Amino acid sequence: MKHLLLGNEAIAQGAIDAGLSGVYAYPGTPSTEITEYIQKSKLTKELNIHTTWSVNEKTAMEAALGMSYTGKRAMVVMKHVGLNVASDVFMNMSISGINGGLVVVVADDPSMHSSQNEQDSRFYGKFAMVPILEPSNQQEAYDIMHYAFDYSEELQLPVLLRIVTRLSHSRSGIDFKSRRLQNEMQLPSDTSRFALIPMNAKKQFEKLIHKKTILVEHSETSSFNELTLSEDKEIGIIACGIAYNYVMENISEDTSFYSILKISQYPLPKEKIKKLYKHCDKILVVEEGYPIVEELLHNYFDTNDKIKGKLTGDIPLTGELNPNIVGNSLGIFQNAAKSIPDIVSSRPPRLCEGCGHTDLFNTINELIPEIGNKNVFGDIGCYALGSLPPLNTINTLIDMGASITMAKGAADAGLENAIAVIGDSTFTHSGMTGLLDAVYENSPITVIISDNSAIAMTGAQESSAVGRLHKICLGIGVHPDHLKTMIPLKKNHQENVELLRTELKYKGLSVIISERPCVRLSRDRKEDIKSKIASLS
Repeated sequence: MKHLLLGNEAIAQGAIDAGLSGVYAYPGTPSTEITEYIQKSKLTKELNIHTTWSVNEKTAMEAALGMSYTGKRAMVVMKHVGLNVASDVFMNMSISGINGGLVVVVADDPSMHSSQNEQDSRFYGKFAMVPILEPSNQQEAYDIMHYAFDYSEELQLPVLLRIVTRLSHSRSGIDFKSRRLQNEMQLPSDTSRFALIPMNAKKQFEKLIHKKTILVEHSETSSFNELTLSEDKEIGIIACGIAYNYVMENISEDTSFYSILKISQYPLPKEKIKKLYKHCDKILVVEEGYPIVEELLHNYFDTNDKIKGKLTGDIPLTGELNPNIVGNSLGIFQNAAKSIPDIVSSRPPRLCEGCGHTDLFNTINELIPEIGNKNVFGDIGCYALGSLPPLNTINTLIDMGASITMAKGAADAGLENAIAVIGDSTFTHSGMTGLLDAVYENSPITVIISDNSAIAMTGAQESSAVGRLHKICLGIGVHPDHLKTMIPLKKNHQENVELLRTELKYKGLSVIISERPCVRLSRDRKEDIKSKIASLS
C-alpha cells in the first residue's frame, strides 16, 4: 500500500520507522513540515519521541548530540541558513563523533523562495568531512533515512541529509518498511572523545582524516550512486539528487543514447566518475545549487573543456533547476515558456489584514519625518514585509538577530534615533546576546520587540518567548524605566507615537515590547496563550 506524502513527510516517516527517539528543530521553510509531521503522528506519543521546537538551530543540534551521546537515535532539522547558526557544533561533532545515530537534515532553497540566499549545504558537509546524502525523489528520501541512521552508527559520524525545496514540497506515493525499535540507552564506553580539549581533539581529528578513504569506498559501492554506460559515447551525464529526476523526465525513452551517473551519496565516487569520463566525449554536470561537483571535476580533469555545466554557461548559475532547463542543456527541444500577459500584474507578499505589525509600522512611519528615513533595522520574520510598499519602514534585513546589533553598530558610528525591530521568536533565537551588548554599553538605540506570540512566518508554531519577554529583558539588564509595553491597535496610535517619541529622545538603551497575538491564531490558541502568560506572571 502506497502512502501519498510530501518529501518532508517521507523523511519524517522514514526517521520514525528507523527507530528515532528525538527530533530537534527550529521552524524554517522549506524544512518545517518534517518536524510538524512527527509532532502530529500517532506513533510519536506511543513511542515517546521528543518533538518540542528548540529556541534556535544551534541549541537543536546540541540537544540532538546529547541524545546521541546516550546511544539513542536523533535527528536535527533546519533550513540552509539555519546551518550557519548551528555550524559551530556541526563542525566540532564531526571531530568528536557520535554514539547513537545522528542525522542532520538541511533543506536548501534554490531561487530563494523564502530565504536570503541560495547557499548549498553540501559545502558544509565537505568542510566537516562527514557523509552527505542527497535523495533524488520522495521514495528515496524515505528509504535513505534507514540507511542514514545505520551508516551514522557504523562510522560513528553525523550524516548530513541535503534536500531542496522542490523535493520537500512535492508529493509522491511511498512504500513503508517495517519499523525498527528504538535503541536502548547505552552511554559511550570512552567519553574523552566528547571532551574536545586540544589533546583529545587532535586524536579525534586524526581518526576523522583516516575515515575519508572509507567514505569514498562506501560511496563507490553505494546503491544510491548508479553508473549506466550506453553504447553511444557522445555525452555522459552526472546528475545529483533531484537533478536526476529532471534528467530522466527528458530522456526516459532515450536512455540508450546517454551514459548517466546518478549521485546521491558523497564524497564523490571517483572510480565511477573516471569510467564515465573515459567513456564519453563530453560530460554534463547537472546539480541543484552551487557547481560543487563541476568544480571538483575541473580540478580532476583540467586539460580540456570536456566538462560542461554551470561554470561553462550550459546551465544557469543561479536559480532553481527544472526539466525545461535541463532539456535545453541536453539540446532536447522544449516548448518555450509562455510569457506572462501584461494584464497580469505582480503581487508582492503583504502582511495579513489586521496584523499588529502593520499598526506598529504605522507608528514608526509617523515619526520618520522627525528621525530620518534610513534608521530602522529589521530582522527575519513576517514583519520583514515592512521593507516593501506601501509601508517602506524597514531599511535592513540580513540574518536572525541582526537588527539589534546593526542598530548598535550604527549608533556607535554616530547615527541618532536608531530603531531595531525584531519579532518575539527571533529575539529568543538570536537577539538576546545582541541586547546584552547594547545593555553593556547603554547604547542609544530603541529596540522594539514585536510580540505576536507565535513563530508566525512558518505556520504559527508556538514561540518559546510567550510570557517571558519582560522578565528576559530585565534579566539581561534593561533599565525598568526604559522597558515599555504598547498594544499596536489603531485606537492606540497617538499614544504609541508619543511613547516611541519619548524613548527615542532618551540617549541610552530602551526596549518597547509591542504585544498583540497573530491574527492567524485561533480563539482557543489565544486563550491558551493568555493562560500561559498568567501562569508565568
